[in-house]
Amino acid sequence: MSSQKPKKVLILGASSGIGREVARLFIDMGCTVSVAARRETPLQELKAIDPSRVEYSLVDVVAENAAAGLQELAERTGGIDIYIHAAGIGSQNRVLDLPIEEKTVRTNAVGFMRAMNWAYHYFVSQGGGHIVVISSIAGTKGLGPAPAYSATKAFQANYVEALEQLARQQGHPIRFTDIRPGFVDTPLLGEKPSYPMLMRVDDVAKSIVKAVMREDDVKVIDWRYRIMVALWRLLPRWIWKRMRI
Repeated sequence: MSSQKPKKVLILGASSGIGREVARLFIDMGCTVSVAARRETPLQELKAIDPSRVEYSLVDVVAENAAAGLQELAERTGGIDIYIHAAGIGSQNRVLDLPIEEKTVRTNAVGFMRAMNWAYHYFVSQGGGHIVVISSIAGTKGLGPAPAYSATKAFQANYVEALEQLARQQGHPIRFTDIRPGFVDTPLLGEKPSYPMLMRVDDVAKSIVKAVMREDDVKVIDWRYRIMVALWRLLPRWIWKRMRI
């Protein structure tokens, strides 16, 4: 698959932000693209780009029937080569509001785990494939302003790494790519985001598609965040807990 264009891509979380832009790029590349999310109108708009090569389905990542919805969508196009998990939520929660924390964990951890379980078994039965996860640099360290978000992103990164090891041990030709963006100007950050080193969603999406095509193991986007993450990792805990973020 690394020597040719991916022919069939399924993206969960394609109704907005990074997932939507990545879907649009794969459509422009001539791929067969299946898109899934909770909101129908954005998915219909993607299908309108090329109705012959785009399929969509309403799938809520936290619903117990999410896997069935993904399976049905994959079968509708005669299978998939790549599964991209772009579904997720996140917000600052300095007051530690419990409903926000619980919703974040349900979406980014429990829902994510179920989707990964489906994708892994799907590609095992198919005889190979490529699982792509859009996690975040927030999983590098525990971030005080967003405890559940940073914790669930760390969960995602470790889960993908564990699945990669499991696939190798079991002899399954499944590729894994962990995409870790920094701050991206998407609805996830609110209507008027004011974050340092804010990136344009179209630039991030292009970098993601390149990383997927190269089948990178881990991709931190962009170079500024790669430097920042490297510095974060060097900081001892006693310094980190005193930092203002």
